[in-house]
Amino acid sequence: MNSFFKQVLATCLGILLFTIVVGLLGMLSLVGMVASMQSTKRIPDGSVLVLNLSGILDERSEDNVLTMLNGGEGTALGLDDVLLALDKAKDNERVRGIYLDCGMLSPDSYASLSAIRRALNQCKEAGKWVIAYADTYTQGTYYLASVADEVYLNPQGQVDWHGLSAQPYYLKDLLAKFGVKMQVAKVGTYKSAVEPFTATSMSDENRQQISEYIGTIWNDMVAAVGKSRKLQADSLNAWADDLITFAAPSQYVKNKMVDSLVYADGMKDIVCQRLGIDPDASIPLIGIADMCNAKGKKRRGDAVAVYYAYGEVVDGIVGNATGGTGVIDAQRVGSDLRALADDDDVAAVVLRINSPGGSAYASEQIWHAVQMLKGKKPVVVSMGGMAASGGYYISAAADYIVAEPMTLTGSIGIFGMFPDASELLTEKLGVHFDVVKTNAHSDFGTLSRPFSTEEMAYLEGYINRGYQLFRQRVADGRRLSVDSVEKIAQGRVWVGSKAAKIGLVDKLGGLDVAVAKAAELAQIGDEYHTRYYPAKRSWWEQLTQGQPVDHYLDGRLQAMLGDYFKPFVWLRRFNTHTAVQAALPYIPNIK
Repeated sequence: MNSFFKQVLATCLGILLFTIVVGLLGMLSLVGMVASMQSTKRIPDGSVLVLNLSGILDERSEDNVLTMLNGGEGTALGLDDVLLALDKAKDNERVRGIYLDCGMLSPDSYASLSAIRRALNQCKEAGKWVIAYADTYTQGTYYLASVADEVYLNPQGQVDWHGLSAQPYYLKDLLAKFGVKMQVAKVGTYKSAVEPFTATSMSDENRQQISEYIGTIWNDMVAAVGKSRKLQADSLNAWADDLITFAAPSQYVKNKMVDSLVYADGMKDIVCQRLGIDPDASIPLIGIADMCNAKGKKRRGDAVAVYYAYGEVVDGIVGNATGGTGVIDAQRVGSDLRALADDDDVAAVVLRINSPGGSAYASEQIWHAVQMLKGKKPVVVSMGGMAASGGYYISAAADYIVAEPMTLTGSIGIFGMFPDASELLTEKLGVHFDVVKTNAHSDFGTLSRPFSTEEMAYLEGYINRGYQLFRQRVADGRRLSVDSVEKIAQGRVWVGSKAAKIGLVDKLGGLDVAVAKAAELAQIGDEYHTRYYPAKRSWWEQLTQGQPVDHYLDGRLQAMLGDYFKPFVWLRRFNTHTAVQAALPYIPNIK
């Protein structure tokens, strides 16, 4: 019997040791695989950079190691990665050309597409050829593809070209069905952020500002496509009016919107012809990740820090910050900016902002942190798709502001929005309340009743003080009088090209322009390099910490809901929002 137990124990011990050894070998293999994926790549001579323009385009994305190991692709493209890949390709002699594989791309803004288009044009100027292909071009991908030397389309494909529209959603009647209405205090004639909850259609002022900025964006798109394809603006507008989206593919060739109709398998011959190689030869194709990991310029001189701040402005992490939505947490940003201020290796800081705003209190705290940072080193803001309301508030303290021509910015205004659910509780659910109180307003904010006229007056005074502070911050930062700021404030949204003309923005351009300006202000010459903050999670952190369930669910929801994902997230976080907002919570929904 003793011999039997010894054999069983020995067997169990052997299995345990075998499991440990296999686990260690598996972990080492996994580490090796991931390390090789993320190590510096050597680009083969005669390479073609392939931009797979499908899925969701966000300001910044994180490589999902588990997805990479499974051989799949992430659901989101990072604008930062696309621009870095194009910048490296531009200067790499081994890269001959760029192939745009255009699919169903859902960008965060036309400003982001404009930045990519400009980078593609710079590649062309550096001697790289650019070819585009699609089974179907969305309006956004066609805007990108039109910069290419040659534009190809599937013989049964489409080019979606219909113009722009914005369709805000309105929830007032939906809330009324549940016995809920919103009590609003706001400053700003154009501050339309509350309209989805208090109206069923646009105010005249909101219609005016939306018409102006989508008209400007569309005119810029038409001008850019017309210049690249040698087409007249009148023709492009007429084709949009005629809904050329549903025309026969041969019509696109006749109109010179595309160069030729080719099936996908025929594109290899075209690329080989461009490379001057035999059609049966293997083409060295590289992706965005390969190009980003390629050896670049040596880091020399001082560092210019690029700090990414994108998403809703909040005071402390609210809800889930994943799934492509992002948050600008005032507590974390303040701490990070203080660290950058004390970092002697950083000569200047560029704040890359893409935000509709959020908490007015949190915006003020970040403004203060930027002000303190500016006291030690130059601060330049680079605006992405949106830097409105609180997004502009945190920009105002910078030494210099650079925006994309299609950036939505301004919206200098404040509002407070408070739900009144007394009808829901009392009349629909039969819940009744009584109260005993020591002072006149001891029950202020209770669910049992709406605000009184006197209480609303107090709130309006509080909101007005917040607006006056916001306006003063802008006046001080932009070196303008309060009266001149008032003329362009009132919650009005401006497109970047107009904002530059009225003093809200110093220069039009992308992140590269902002970095160059920061280096100039820091007087560090041409010998400098960039560092990016906050650091993305490493592959080891992803493997050891895993992905939160909410991250996975939000990623799947974003892929499913598309343009409706951000409104969904905003509504989901409604109860966690601070009462006073410097925000543009409605999604412009520009299509």
